[in-house]
Amino acid sequence: MSLVIDNIGQLVTNDPALGQGPLGLVENASVVIENGLVTAVGPAGQNADQAIDAAGACVLPGFVDSHTHLVFAGDRAQEFTTRMAGQTYDGGGIRLTTQATRTATDDQLRALAAARMQEARQGGTTTVEIKSGYGLNVADEARILRLAAEFTEDTTFLGAHLLPAEYADRADDYIDLVCGDMLTACAPHAKWIDAFCETGAFDADQCRTVLTAGRAAGLGLRLHGNQLGHGPGVQLAVEMGCASVDHCTYLSDTDIDALANSDTVATFLPATDFSTRQPYPDGRRVLDAGATVALATNCNPGSSYTTSMSFCIALAVRDLNLTMEEAIQAATVGGAAALQHTDVGRLTIGSAGHAVVLNAPSYHHLAYRPGIPLIAEVVV
Repeated sequence: MSLVIDNIGQLVTNDPALGQGPLGLVENASVVIENGLVTAVGPAGQNADQAIDAAGACVLPGFVDSHTHLVFAGDRAQEFTTRMAGQTYDGGGIRLTTQATRTATDDQLRALAAARMQEARQGGTTTVEIKSGYGLNVADEARILRLAAEFTEDTTFLGAHLLPAEYADRADDYIDLVCGDMLTACAPHAKWIDAFCETGAFDADQCRTVLTAGRAAGLGLRLHGNQLGHGPGVQLAVEMGCASVDHCTYLSDTDIDALANSDTVATFLPATDFSTRQPYPDGRRVLDAGATVALATNCNPGSSYTTSMSFCIALAVRDLNLTMEEAIQAATVGGAAALQHTDVGRLTIGSAGHAVVLNAPSYHHLAYRPGIPLIAEVVV
């Protein structure tokens, strides 16, 4: 069965060889998808078994959200309200979500994650990564990953998210658990391993130990770094060859040079900085240095309870100093690079047939009209 998206006013391919500028724009276009893959990109009027009439609207690749925590239970709205009144975010609320998640049933967690996935899909996200990190024991970390794998192939073991209460003042003992029995239980359900390298979470040596163990178990490497202040996270991520280092709110010139001279993607999570009232990272400096940049939502109940990649694009343009084109790329091919995918985030021959039809004539409206639901149709 084939499908054509026809009468596209402005098509974003993310392939300069196919069209104009860095986004590879094609005017008055159509895209043909067959057996899940793009088989033709060309002028309007191509034929297929089924058709979607874009009616002159903009079509772009589905968003790639490379950093989420979608499997959790509980609510931290009061924490958000208190933070808006002036309380500083320190990550400690993770333990509240851990408690709620541990007591939830599989069916409850599955239903909650499914609702968030549906919300993300309606917002144009067609590829998503999901982390564990709200179990912080062997059974619950493995359970979260097993459930996450029902929704995505990009599952990430984040046992080293925060020190659970039962291991207070015994961080090294907990790291031994993460790298031992917990990793053994979680690796069959995970593609990636991650750690939170931050004051109040885990130091560079502890995170290096976790990443080394994960690599030995066959998992790809990711890292939370430089969220709450300057620290060793970015340098460690580059040293270890992580696919991505996420947050990157506080970056020194040395950090930026390291990113620019590596394959590690700098993933910005601007909705987190919005929600925690942290300063926004200067994405302009990172891009100008030559590093690869991604945007992601970091959807979680405490510091960024949103699935909207459109919102992240608007923040990136307004507050991270990215151009509109750079923000679109970061939310599509940038996210794909962070997950080491070559088949998503673009609409080119052979790529996955993941497309978003906007209720707007151009991609500029994603930042020009913030907060407006502009996603008319999502094709997967």
